[in-house]
Amino acid sequence: MEKSVYSIMLMDDVVNAVDRLAYANATSRSNMINRILAEYVSMDTPEVRMQNIFSAMSGILERQSILQPMISASDAMLSLRSALQYKYNPSVKYVVELYPHSQTYLGELRASLRTQNPTLLLYLGQFYHLWAKLEAAYLGGEQREYEAADGKYTRRFLMPKNGADSGKAGEAIADYVALFDGCLKEYFDKLDAPRAAVSAVEKMYRENLSALTAEL
Repeated sequence: MEKSVYSIMLMDDVVNAVDRLAYANATSRSNMINRILAEYVSMDTPEVRMQNIFSAMSGILERQSILQPMISASDAMLSLRSALQYKYNPSVKYVVELYPHSQTYLGELRASLRTQNPTLLLYLGQFYHLWAKLEAAYLGGEQREYEAADGKYTRRFLMPKNGADSGKAGEAIADYVALFDGCLKEYFDKLDAPRAAVSAVEKMYRENLSALTAEL
């Protein structure tokens, strides 16, 4: 949705009320006016869509009580943390960033783990490679865009083709992040048996992949 500059005349009292509302919602006057008008004409703004997606995600993830929310640096991001059972219990950080103005991608997931341990980085790289192979094998169609390096994994989400609303898109992303985290932990639980680890991850991936998640 493109934005343009318009000149309008408003009562000072109206502007003051809008400013107070904008401050309470941690946004600008222009965004607040845009949101109010969009709601009045029953139109979703990118900001409202992102809020709805994150709200749906939080509802799913809070019930699972596995991923802990973190303070995010932007309204377009949701950050989560999960403990990995490996020696000193390092934390895996997940960041879901939405693209408010893209027509092709809904957003992306970034998974990262701050470590210099070469063995841990090797295991992470092996899991990321396995995950990418499973995505290619089970999702079909075009190859999903991903990057994996130095303990970091980035995966872009396609814009749903079935016209899913913001709530369903949020639920799909939450399911995807939870599945990624669950498979990662399953892999690390079986590091001493590599073949069993691969089989267990593939089984979990196949059994939990929903139709809507496959659209992302």
